[in-house]
Amino acid sequence: MRIARFSAGGEPRYGLVELAEDHGENPESIAVLNADPLAGPVKLTGERVLLSEARLLAPVIPRSKVVGVGRNYAAHAAELGNPVPDEPVLFFKPNTSVIGPGEPVICPPETQNLHFEGELAVVIGRICRRVPIERTAEVIFGYTIGNDITARDLQSSDAQWTRAKGFDTFCPLGPWIVTHFAPDDVRDLDISTTVNGEARQAGNTSEMLRGVPELIAYISAFTTLLPGDVILTGTPAGVGQLAVGDEVSVSVSQIGTLSNPVMAG
Repeated sequence: MRIARFSAGGEPRYGLVELAEDHGENPESIAVLNADPLAGPVKLTGERVLLSEARLLAPVIPRSKVVGVGRNYAAHAAELGNPVPDEPVLFFKPNTSVIGPGEPVICPPETQNLHFEGELAVVIGRICRRVPIERTAEVIFGYTIGNDITARDLQSSDAQWTRAKGFDTFCPLGPWIVTHFAPDDVRDLDISTTVNGEARQAGNTSEMLRGVPELIAYISAFTTLLPGDVILTGTPAGVGQLAVGDEVSVSVSQIGTLSNPVMAG
């Protein structure tokens, strides 16, 4: 299933996205749910909204945190002159950094080197702590696409990555959450990023140094994960600079495409 958070002229709602590939020639639509599926049991209301008439929002606003994983692709670590880490490199992005499809990434005046980083994102579905690797499927709600926007110059100058990764709008998520994957199903997904239609990144989740089960086990060993928390699993090689006026799009096979314009702050 593809679960979207959307607006059609009113308050945000949730629904199941029905694409042409799912149901032939019928108009693409959203079957409306009565509540947030991360908050408890839901049911279909019977209402449908045309996808063309809905504005897709960030599919989840994390209850507490976005956990980023740095240098989880060897080629990406190498392109920035960093060694492959012995253990996962983790950082937090505040939930105020989250935006949805089509919303602008704001380039703040504090940076002169804004970068894109296309990633597979994991959405946690239940409260969990110290999850064994073999049980990680039980705590995953689904998967979406993330763009770990980074002020690369601040990442170099600051002792920590909080500012470089944490500005408002620095965590685009979307377009929806796909729920039918098991952890093993995401070991071979293509990840690509374009800027103004020009290919910049092309990788595959098979290149991750540590897969989704290992990351969840490692992260949950030190912090409780809550429903709606998001894990960004790292970016392939090919990261690069964004400029005001650019349109950046991240695609993950079997999930979709997340696009955002870049505007001046």
